[in-house]
Amino acid sequence: MSLREQFSQQIKSEALRLGFSFCGISKAEYLEEEAPRLEKWLNQNMHGKMQYMENHFDKRLDPTKLVEGSKSVISLMYNYFPQKEQRYDSFKISKYAYGQDYHQIIKKKLKEFALFIHENIGEVNAEIFVDSAPVLDRAWAKKSGLGWIGKNSMLINPKNGSFFFLAEIILDLELNYDNEIKDYCGSCTTCVEACPTNAILPNNVVDGSKCISYFTIELKDEIIPNEVKGQFNDWMFGCDICQDVCPWNRFSKPHNEPLFNPNEKLLKYSKNEWKEITEEIYQEIFKKSPVKRTKFKGVKRNIGFLSKD
Repeated sequence: MSLREQFSQQIKSEALRLGFSFCGISKAEYLEEEAPRLEKWLNQNMHGKMQYMENHFDKRLDPTKLVEGSKSVISLMYNYFPQKEQRYDSFKISKYAYGQDYHQIIKKKLKEFALFIHENIGEVNAEIFVDSAPVLDRAWAKKSGLGWIGKNSMLINPKNGSFFFLAEIILDLELNYDNEIKDYCGSCTTCVEACPTNAILPNNVVDGSKCISYFTIELKDEIIPNEVKGQFNDWMFGCDICQDVCPWNRFSKPHNEPLFNPNEKLLKYSKNEWKEITEEIYQEIFKKSPVKRTKFKGVKRNIGFLSKD
C-alpha cells in the first residue's frame, strides 16, 4: 500500500469516528466548470442583496488561493435530519436550525480532525472550513464523489439524501482522489414544481433572490416585498420544501447529534403561540441557534408577514 493510499484510508476512518456520515477526497485545483456558472449567476443578480457573494471570486474557484500549496480537498457530510418534526399546523423552521448552530459543533470536530492529521501523518498545512469562507462546498462534495448537485442545487447523496451540512479540510498533501458519480435526478422535476416562488430554474440553477430562505434569513430589510405575499407556505425561517419533496430523501435517517435536538417548545408551538412570542421566550427556544442570525426583530417581521397572508 502506498503512503497516499494509507493516509487516505486513515483520513476516511477518522471522519467516520468523528461522526461524519461520508468523506470524499478530490484534487485541489481550479474549478473550471463552476467559473462561468458563478459569474453568470452573479451577473444576473440571483444573489439578491447578498453582497458577500460577490467577494473573493477567485478564492471561491481556486483552493490554492485559500491555502498555499494545497494539493487535496477533503469533503465531509454531517447529518442533521431530525428525529421529530414540528407540528404540521405551525409556522415552520428549516430543519437545519432546530438545534444549536452547526458552525461551532462541526468546527470543533474539524479542529480535532486537523490535530489527528498532524499527529498521524505529519506537519501538513491543513485549513478547516464550514460554510464561513469563500468555498463552493457543493462543487467540492460533487468532485469528491459524495453525490450530485440536484435541480434544487442541493448536494444529493444516493444513500441518504440531502439533509447534510458540508465541510472541508484543504491541505498541502497529495492523497488518493475519488471519482464523481452520476447525476440521478433524471427527468424528475418534483422540486421545480413544488417551489412556491418559482426559484428553481432549468439547468440546476436556483435564483437565490426568489428563495423563501433568502427572504426569511438573508434579507435584512424591515419589510418583505408585497409581491411574494401568500407564497411562503408558513415558513418563518428558511424553507425545506425542495428537500422535503425530493424522492431521494426517503432514504434520510435521523441524526445522532444531541446538540441538534430542538427545544420542545419549537416542536409544539402553534401559530398563535409564535405570534405572541416574547424576546425572553425567543432567547430560550433559540439559545445558540442559527435562528439568532435574524435576531428577534427578524423573526417577528417574518411571523407578521405570514400572519397577514
